[in-house]
Amino acid sequence: MIRSELLQALHKDNPELRADEVEQVVDIFFDEIAQRLAEGGRVELRGFGAFSTREREARSGRNPRTGETVAVPSKRVPYFKAGKEIRERLNKA
Repeated sequence: MIRSELLQALHKDNPELRADEVEQVVDIFFDEIAQRLAEGGRVELRGFGAFSTREREARSGRNPRTGETVAVPSKRVPYFKAGKEIRERLNKA
């Protein structure tokens, strides 16, 4: 699902909201998650999962085009851990 499909589905389920209102809600939702992660926090959506960040150590990589060794700095990356309910739905028999 892409963002526009999500907006259409939300608008279909909530016809009392204008399309721009639905888009504003989705923007706020994603902006709040991104802001919390940028602050080093964690976002937990019960029944769905938890977003957090993890630290990646600095390492040496390789430029695939030239084969040259390149220094890759340490960085924080987003991490998602699925909740129990969503894992169970994915693994239904």
